[in-house]
Amino acid sequence: MSDSEDDLPLASRSKVLVSNGNGKDVPQVVPSNAPKVQVKQEQVKPEQVKQEQPPAKTQSASVAVKRDRDPAVPSTMPVASKPAPASKPAPASGRGVKREHIEPTPPAPKPTARQEPAAAVKVKREDPVPVVKKGVAVKKSTAPPPESSSDSDDSSSGSSSSDSDDEPLSKRVKGPAPKKPAAKKPAAKSTPAARSTPSRNAGTQKGQRMWETLSHMGVLFPPAYEPHGVPLVYDGKDLILTSHEEEVASMFATMKDTDYAAKEVFVKNFFNDFVGILTPATKKVIKKFNLLDFTKIYMHLAELSAKKKEMSKEEKLQIKAARDEQEKDYLFAQIDGRKEKVGNFRVEPPGLFRGRGEHPKMGKLKSRIMPEDVIINCGEKDPVPPCPIPGHKWGEVRHEHSVTWLAGWKDSINTKDWKYVQFGAMSTIKGVSDLKKYEKARMLKQYIDVIRSDYRKGWTSKDSKVRQMSMAVYLIDKLALRAGGEKDDDLADTVGCCTLRVGHIFYEPPSSIKFDFLGKDSIRYEQTHEIDPLIYAEFQKLTAGKGPNDDLFDEIDPSTVNTHLQTLMEGLTIKVFRTYNASITLDRLLADTKEGSVQEKKAQYEVANKEVAILCNHQKGVSKTHDVQVGKMQEKHAQIEAELKEAKKGEKNEKTVKKIAVLKDRLAKSTLTMSMKEELKTVSLGTSKINYLDPRITIAWCKLHEVPITVVFPKALLEKFNWAMEVEPEFNFELGVQILSLKFRYEAWRSDFDLGLRTLSLESTF
Repeated sequence: MSDSEDDLPLASRSKVLVSNGNGKDVPQVVPSNAPKVQVKQEQVKPEQVKQEQPPAKTQSASVAVKRDRDPAVPSTMPVASKPAPASKPAPASGRGVKREHIEPTPPAPKPTARQEPAAAVKVKREDPVPVVKKGVAVKKSTAPPPESSSDSDDSSSGSSSSDSDDEPLSKRVKGPAPKKPAAKKPAAKSTPAARSTPSRNAGTQKGQRMWETLSHMGVLFPPAYEPHGVPLVYDGKDLILTSHEEEVASMFATMKDTDYAAKEVFVKNFFNDFVGILTPATKKVIKKFNLLDFTKIYMHLAELSAKKKEMSKEEKLQIKAARDEQEKDYLFAQIDGRKEKVGNFRVEPPGLFRGRGEHPKMGKLKSRIMPEDVIINCGEKDPVPPCPIPGHKWGEVRHEHSVTWLAGWKDSINTKDWKYVQFGAMSTIKGVSDLKKYEKARMLKQYIDVIRSDYRKGWTSKDSKVRQMSMAVYLIDKLALRAGGEKDDDLADTVGCCTLRVGHIFYEPPSSIKFDFLGKDSIRYEQTHEIDPLIYAEFQKLTAGKGPNDDLFDEIDPSTVNTHLQTLMEGLTIKVFRTYNASITLDRLLADTKEGSVQEKKAQYEVANKEVAILCNHQKGVSKTHDVQVGKMQEKHAQIEAELKEAKKGEKNEKTVKKIAVLKDRLAKSTLTMSMKEELKTVSLGTSKINYLDPRITIAWCKLHEVPITVVFPKALLEKFNWAMEVEPEFNFELGVQILSLKFRYEAWRSDFDLGLRTLSLESTF
């Protein structure tokens, strides 16, 4: 490869012709920063060709320290590995390619019907530089949205996803296959739609058999509504409602004094749905919302709530015992003979949809889910869960071995989404899924330099689609933006990287761009970033002649971006980029931890966590009780100051000196707590901990700096990340291996040395 080719994108670089075993030569792209390899070509006869296959090697893609140089470094943590490529028969053309051996490269993408599989080549290279392969772009997927999850942070802006890699149920419902405008052949009814990007539960993929036996008790439904008989007042007159009408009216009454009830969209959506469920007789009476008075119902519900709070401890324990007795059979499921804990097995009760941010559907009625709405997934030879409501039956029973959800039903608000019952956070399935996710992110370290070089050179490509793709990958890498995706008109106007419009960016010379748009859950993303001057100029060219409502990237979408990323690294998605950048940022910031008290170290951790939350745009609204809480903290702080001032006036003796030291320590903690409370009031630290930060970073940091893990991880996360608790204090996310400190190296050497002396002593004795 010539030196001048370093300025070209990967797709335009010199290629090595490799025989594919069918008499044809296919090109293989080699990165520019790979060490040059001497290639010897020699004429051989077909009958004289003998393929030599090197011993199969499996080496972690994240290993940064060679074990043969330091045998003291153990491999105690699981790391991602790739098998060596299998060899194929020699080409019949009589020409073969012979190279010196290199470290194993990632396997090539699976060949399509139009591609010939490339023959394996024996190569040798000193440094493990990944070979980047360019794949064939596929058409945009027309599959319905992935599984929904209300607390997930994994989905693209405006869409919902679940903790699973399972196929969407909406694609499996019996019926005719959806029409595809550009498809030449109709889709088979029995084939689930392929997803455009892999989802979070690694290993749960189309066609892969996840289990042999699966049994559980299904789902637990909320109790039936019990009417209270309190009338609704309309235009000053009492109006007795039916049970269902009263139930919906009570939903709004409980929210009468909240901020939602003051929002025009919320009120409008509620009234439309409320009128829709009224009987014809009631509908003739109720015409206008402003004539409705929910005060009587509100006061009745407030009295019931007050009575519950006044219950004795014994009464509360009785209620809890009854609830535990009802739930005990639903807590666990059996999968392949293993008893695993189930996640949320309760069906959400009916209510009014709130949403996050300014959601256009807030206030709409979430209807009651019945057994006929639920699909059960269990083993063919396992018993079907009994339906808990007499007179009803499950909507459908399936035996899907390629998925791990236990039950699912369609969301009554966003009808394209599905709710799923999954295994719990402490289950083996979830633990393995999390481990694979973070190992995949760590693997990106081995490819990131090549990927960044690729998109930088793509900025100046003559192909406009290549330029847009390179600019989008840059934003995903540097700003940790989500993908974004197409949404229906009745959903919030939230966007991501691929759906940005010209009106969402503002230029600030010489090379800064302000981004202002609604991200996931209608959380506003308003940040200014200084970017590379070259791409700054490319952005100006891209937006020239476009209006504010025109798409910034009009030739790409999330599907094509993820397909492109797959050609750079197997399994690479936009989500992997976010996980990598979040984890590596925390790892680097915590490396500068200064010594101090546990409280001071906790503050340093939260500052680092805050930087990650800002990077991922994890925000939250200021709590309504924030000012009250700060006021109480200030009162306590003033009290400590007064006690300290009084103690200093007293007689100086050993007891007084000790008291002053204690008060000074309490005052310092109080000051630090108030400062962090104010600094973190609009930042959500929990989202990144749950979804983006490798827990081994935090656990190793706690062990290294002697900070109790309960200081930074709540009980729920301790259970979720139980698999990571055995990590060593020297764990390093960026290096990809657990490096032993000099202290541990010395102790290991000393132990071996002492053992050698004892052995020599015994030999001399005999």
